[in-house]
Amino acid sequence: MDRRLFLKLLAGGLLVSCAPGELASSPIKTNVLRPPGAIPEDFFASRCIRCGRCAESCSYRSIKILDLRHGFYAGTPVIYVERIPCYLCMRCVKVCPTGTLQKVSQKEVRMGLARVNRRLCVTWKGEGICRSCYNACPFREQAIKLDRLRPVVVPEVCVGCGLCTYACPVTPKAIVIEPVYAFKASK
Repeated sequence: MDRRLFLKLLAGGLLVSCAPGELASSPIKTNVLRPPGAIPEDFFASRCIRCGRCAESCSYRSIKILDLRHGFYAGTPVIYVERIPCYLCMRCVKVCPTGTLQKVSQKEVRMGLARVNRRLCVTWKGEGICRSCYNACPFREQAIKLDRLRPVVVPEVCVGCGLCTYACPVTPKAIVIEPVYAFKASK
């Protein structure tokens, strides 16, 4: 059977346009992250049982479940931080039955790392003063500090929740979250 016909039937009559190999490539990229406490991406899809409890438990509706267009990763949870960031309520880690989302504290979460694009940031360009990312950060003066009113990310403290990206008024966003696939290991 033709691959495209198979995908069309699989998606219930909707044409799913995927290049070969795209069905097996991770959906995680800039501003698209796994929920807090996620195990490394190399193991995530094979361990997640796709129960959806994490998404159901998120009162902010930050966690979305990937559909069939994501092939091997269909049914797994992601957070699109530009739409709805993670508010670090940590309910998802409490309900995960497989440990795919590890029970960690807010400060141990490492979903990603914020990165400021100085060419897009209003304050860095000298076109005005904007403290949106700084004000939105749950770890203000720890994860994002101000250097002469310009935002500077402290990598050791940033949890990658995306609240800064969501708050950024610039399009395209002057601060983005680059994913990391693990959390800080307990000692």
